[in-house]
Amino acid sequence: MQPQLSTTELTADETPARKRSLWRSLLLVLAVLGPGFVTASAGNDVGGIATYSQAGAQFGYGIIWVLVPLAVALIVVQEMSTRMGLVTGKGLAALIRENFGVKISVISMLVLFLINTLLTSTEFAGIAAASEIFGISRYIAVPIALVIVFFFVLRFNAKVVERTFVVFSLIYLTYIVSAVLAKPNWHAVLHGTFVPSFHLHEAGWLSMVVGIIGTTISPYMQFFLQSQVVEKGSRSEDLPLARADVINGSVLAIALAGFMMIASAATIFLANEHGAHYNPTQAADFAVALKPLAGAFASTIFAFGILNAGLFTATVLPLSTSFIICEALGFEAAVDRKFSEAPAFFTLFAAGLIVGAAIVLIPGIPLLELILFAQVLQGMLLPAELALMLTIINRKSVMGAYTNSRTANVVAWTTAIVIGVLSIAYVLGIFIPPLLGG
Repeated sequence: MQPQLSTTELTADETPARKRSLWRSLLLVLAVLGPGFVTASAGNDVGGIATYSQAGAQFGYGIIWVLVPLAVALIVVQEMSTRMGLVTGKGLAALIRENFGVKISVISMLVLFLINTLLTSTEFAGIAAASEIFGISRYIAVPIALVIVFFFVLRFNAKVVERTFVVFSLIYLTYIVSAVLAKPNWHAVLHGTFVPSFHLHEAGWLSMVVGIIGTTISPYMQFFLQSQVVEKGSRSEDLPLARADVINGSVLAIALAGFMMIASAATIFLANEHGAHYNPTQAADFAVALKPLAGAFASTIFAFGILNAGLFTATVLPLSTSFIICEALGFEAAVDRKFSEAPAFFTLFAAGLIVGAAIVLIPGIPLLELILFAQVLQGMLLPAELALMLTIINRKSVMGAYTNSRTANVVAWTTAIVIGVLSIAYVLGIFIPPLLGG
């Protein structure tokens, strides 16, 4: 007869196995995280932080619901980009050139170059402002950040760069802590998340919604994501894992955006409702405003998140610009190449960094207005980009058996039409009142 093992012995024997199983599960999740996760996280850049925080500070919990349909739209759009990269082995800029000609390609390239340069400056603005919260002058922090970012991309291979991006993306989880420390009314949060409310006659509401859309589904993100999928060497058989990456990244990015709104709504919005006069003028001001309302720790976490976002996206944006231009013009574009093998790619990358950093160091630049304008501009340009993507992805000559499903087309076209209508309404709201004498 075999001796019976005690409960203690069973527990001791099973513990290592359970730990191994836990680590395997964690490694499996991390293995799935890739370009989709990184790209969706890049939407939570300094401009995103400023936009989401401003939305919460200005409209409270009642604007969080906008993120719910955006989550679906983000997943569909990112999946389209990923699928096109996997099936064709080409970046979005290259596909636009092949399907619509050089003229459309060059126009798209120029518009995105201008937007990306503007957005890069906002990332360095975040680095500057956050560093000054920690007692370091922007005239020291910004040049150091520029050099670190350039040599990081130049010296390390694509796999190291991607894994580092994943780590930077995970640091955004600190915003959950910041929101919890703000002690929000969770019942009001749930109501604001799942019960839509419209404030079309309230000043700034429409432009804020367009800005939220623009920073959540930024036009540059699709170019960057598809280029990264191609550079990674993924193929159509990798589509299930790539889809999991997109879904994980999109859901987490939207959730973190919600926590940024919650942190500002629970502090700045409520304080202003009770007679305070908090009026942040740049992204880091939201961290400063949190200090007396939610405590120094919450403020420090928020500021650290801004610094992380600035470094992370100050890398992603110029890379996106370089990929877009090189693909459109047929130059070599790859992080894994040496400078001598891809001089145009790395020169454009360096130029984007330098111009973006230089703008921030100009005295008197209205940084928050610049950031919010850039997000609104992205939202207004997104419908045109989606129309190009949808035309390409539904061509069997390009995608074969991997064209869009009817559901994907409905969601994507609805997204493009809704954003287009909102953008037109926003523009009309700017120009019609003066014409009518209002």
